[in-house]
Amino acid sequence: MKKIRVGFGYDVHKLEEGYPFYLGGIELEAAKGAVGHSDADVLIHAICDALLGAANLRDIGYQFPDTDPQYKGIDSKKLLKEVVQLLYAKGYKVGNIDATVALEAPKVNPHIATMQKVLAPILQVDEDDVSLKATTSEKLGFVGRSEGVAAYAVALIQEL
Repeated sequence: MKKIRVGFGYDVHKLEEGYPFYLGGIELEAAKGAVGHSDADVLIHAICDALLGAANLRDIGYQFPDTDPQYKGIDSKKLLKEVVQLLYAKGYKVGNIDATVALEAPKVNPHIATMQKVLAPILQVDEDDVSLKATTSEKLGFVGRSEGVAAYAVALIQEL
């Protein structure tokens, strides 16, 4: 029987006017964008952390430190591709992803199918293996005040 492992990821980014808003590998129209060293795609970052955790490869900050100028403004899809390569090097492949974004605005649900189409090939899985959901925090906390965005992800990886 081939070994399977699970990992959990969490990420958060501050929202501010004047920044683009990338989520799940696409740019969304939004009054505020996420601030970060890379493109600040909170969903991809949470997925990366879940995958890295499942393979016991630490976290996204360890693998791609924000002190390294090569990652300044980088497209997070490139980071995700590198994470998948790290998994393969360790003898694993992605099984499936289940992720949730917590955000008041913009509405994420209309964009989920597009995000799945973008992320599935990078993860080397079927679109059906990339479950993406969105919720608000009912106006509570930093998410509810539209000060930030959060994402949570669980990943299953399988031995090659």
